Amino acid sequence: MSVSSVIVTTIFFLLGILSLLASLANWDWFFASKNSIIFSRWWGRKGARIFYGILGIIIVGMAIILCLDFFK
Repeated sequence: MSVSSVIVTTIFFLLGILSLLASLANWDWFFASKNSIIFSRWWGRKGARIFYGILGIIIVGMAIILCLDFFK
């Protein structure tokens, strides 16, 4: 795994954790941002929290798979 792959994997992991924590903690600053307010309008705040929670789990899972591929 090259240095750039490690950086991308780390960024994936951190963004997944951010998304997951935002959905669990119901952060106003996160759900009031320009990009996430679209989902809040479509599905309501609860639906947006569920979406970002699932998205965070998927992104963290992708980062873990990338790390496991490195150790093969």
